[in-house]
Amino acid sequence: MLQRLSSGISKTLNHVSSAYVVPKHSFTALSSQPNLQKLQQRVIPGDFVRWGLLGFCRTSSFATGFSPLQHKPLDSIMDIHRVKDRSPEDIASAWDDYHLGRGHIGASMKAKLYYLLEQRAADCRYFVIPLWRGSGYTTMFAQVQMPHILFTGLEDYKARGTQSAPYFTVSYYNEFAVSKDLVLIRGDVVFTSKISDTEAKWLLETTQSFYLNDVRYKLVERFNKETHDFEFKDVLQALDMPIL
Repeated sequence: MLQRLSSGISKTLNHVSSAYVVPKHSFTALSSQPNLQKLQQRVIPGDFVRWGLLGFCRTSSFATGFSPLQHKPLDSIMDIHRVKDRSPEDIASAWDDYHLGRGHIGASMKAKLYYLLEQRAADCRYFVIPLWRGSGYTTMFAQVQMPHILFTGLEDYKARGTQSAPYFTVSYYNEFAVSKDLVLIRGDVVFTSKISDTEAKWLLETTQSFYLNDVRYKLVERFNKETHDFEFKDVLQALDMPIL
């Protein structure tokens, strides 16, 4: 459930643009954090037999999704004991493959990055991310409360507050953090009319980059702790997006 914000953050949200359209050909490519991107991206070999070999529970109940605000235990998705002797690379690759094209996002990260994300999220739970769409952007509001992240449209949050529904939810599974230095990530697109799988994947990676990159994290801290100094244009600049 989306939480009630402090008065300082609420006031800041009122000054953040929910959407902006720019003239054609005025937009440059989005930047990303190279090291994080390398950790998140993996070649998908298409060997779907691994789903069975690694113990994934490919059932009809899972295929139809799950309640976006109810945590789905990892052992209901895969047989944890069956993969204990597999390499982190095998597990991560099969996890990504399994979620491909199913209305879900599968990703993974190193344990030390997860612990850093967890630590920083405990201190700064909220942020705003502009999501680029064709000739402009729509601003998304993120609530980071590990092991989950909830995303909803800023416009919807301004209108409905804690009653606004999330567009996209993310869950982190740290069962392999100690034994394999691996944390699995599952994202679920709740409203396909609001956000695509490709947009959801970009939103997840970009939000993580703001929490894991020291320079970008200063903007997250400013948004949560020094709201009077926060400028949304700084977020746009960090992502190489046009500023009005």
